[in-house]
Amino acid sequence: MDWNDLHYVLAVSRAGTLAGAARRLAVDETTVARRLAAAERALGTRLFERVEGSLRPTKAGETAIACAAEAEQSVRALELGIGDKDAQIAGSVRLTAVPVLVNRLLVPELAELQARHPRLLLELVAESRNANLTRREADVALRLARPETGRGLLARRLGQLDYAVYCAGRRSADRLPWITYDEALAHLPHARWLEAASRSASRASISVNDTETMLQAIRAGLGKSLLPCFVADDRRHGLRRATGKAVVSRELWLLIHLALRHHARLDAVVDWLGRLVKRRLAA
Repeated sequence: MDWNDLHYVLAVSRAGTLAGAARRLAVDETTVARRLAAAERALGTRLFERVEGSLRPTKAGETAIACAAEAEQSVRALELGIGDKDAQIAGSVRLTAVPVLVNRLLVPELAELQARHPRLLLELVAESRNANLTRREADVALRLARPETGRGLLARRLGQLDYAVYCAGRRSADRLPWITYDEALAHLPHARWLEAASRSASRASISVNDTETMLQAIRAGLGKSLLPCFVADDRRHGLRRATGKAVVSRELWLLIHLALRHHARLDAVVDWLGRLVKRRLAA
């Protein structure tokens, strides 16, 4: 079997479509289809089935994906290990987190990391879903809850994200309706708090599915709601706390693959994250 074909199998599993995999790999869709078919012929079984417009792995596909991901992770660890022999840290590290952490915590402080390690490429992946580290969707992840580490993963608590109620600076919070989160996020601690608060007030104006959208809605005077304190306390947003202290706190965890720990470029990113969180967030 051609191991290069498994590279395409991984891309399809991560994208869910041939077109998405083609974009990830910078090839045409026909090439992805051809390499996937070659892998299925070599293994003598179907690896994916089409469900509601997406390609979902079969049981055989899940096995092939797991093996391919493990091989890819081993290659990644080898690349990082060899690179560590270089006196100057270089190469790429893929870091994933929810958009508010990427946009409001990491990006504004990225110049510090670049100044320390100009040959280091930090690949930032802003996604609401939890990327799968064992499938090499990321090297490092920031999670807003204690993660289930699973096989070969290492987790470390970095700090906590505090939330308070905010409104536009000149508005009376008592007269403002609540802005809540979409039902798809109802399981999150801050969304549950908002649901209870808005229910007791019997009034909610709009619901959103993203913290950035929530921030802009509050700035526009559309209502009051919870925001991360490290974001909303920035005076440039023109907001004020309607509650004097935080009413919800979420733990911030660092998650990495054990095979990649103690490599220089990973250490550089992890150390930077530790300093950043210490400066910007609660312990």
